[in-house]
Amino acid sequence: MRQPVIRALWLMAGLLALALGILGAFLPLLPTTPFVILAAACFARSSERLHGWLLSHSVFGPAIRDWQQHRAISRRGKRAALIAMAAVFVLSFVLGVRGWILAAQGAVLLVTGSWIATRPDAPRG
Repeated sequence: MRQPVIRALWLMAGLLALALGILGAFLPLLPTTPFVILAAACFARSSERLHGWLLSHSVFGPAIRDWQQHRAISRRGKRAALIAMAAVFVLSFVLGVRGWILAAQGAVLLVTGSWIATRPDAPRG
């Protein structure tokens, strides 16, 4: 493939990831930060302007920089993610979601939560 086509594919992937990340801010089972980090990686390969915009964004920028520089997640971010996951599971239980779905959801949340909890803390500052 030609370079412009490859850049366009990276750009489309970045825009899709960013859209999913924005949706994740409002939908309980869709994560925000991983999609925004993915968008930043895609934009780094396709658009310096969009990559710079994400890195300097007041909300998304710090999390992206922490991940890129330290492979770390802030304590506040970890806490928010784990609380949101627990709340979604409790809500599913209260709403009477079928047992097999609760089991699958619980397994996914447990693995994901464990991964998040074991990432290094982002440096303060």
